[in-house]
Amino acid sequence: MNPDDFPGPAEGFVITHFLVVADQDRSREFCRSLQGGQVLLESDPVIMKVANTWLILNVGGGSSDDKPDVTLTTPPDPCRTSAFLNIRASLISPGSTRNGRPKAPSS
Repeated sequence: MNPDDFPGPAEGFVITHFLVVADQDRSREFCRSLQGGQVLLESDPVIMKVANTWLILNVGGGSSDDKPDVTLTTPPDPCRTSAFLNIRASLISPGSTRNGRPKAPSS
């Protein structure tokens, strides 16, 4: 792991999204193969750089000294959620579509 890969902005801020996952290997591979994520730490937790976003993928766990009543867990019902991550990508090839509409020609 190269410490220079981690964000340390000269100004502004960086957002890191922490996801509780049931399977770190499967989740890491999904982010690496489908989203082009760069893996900085393989596990416990997985730390990834995905475009200009940082992801931490970790399994759930019990409380900590600073949050004694908080437990991290995956959703008990996969049909319910309280958060999501919306990723918008640019069109990647001529003829690609966005929202079912053809790409606008460039002028």
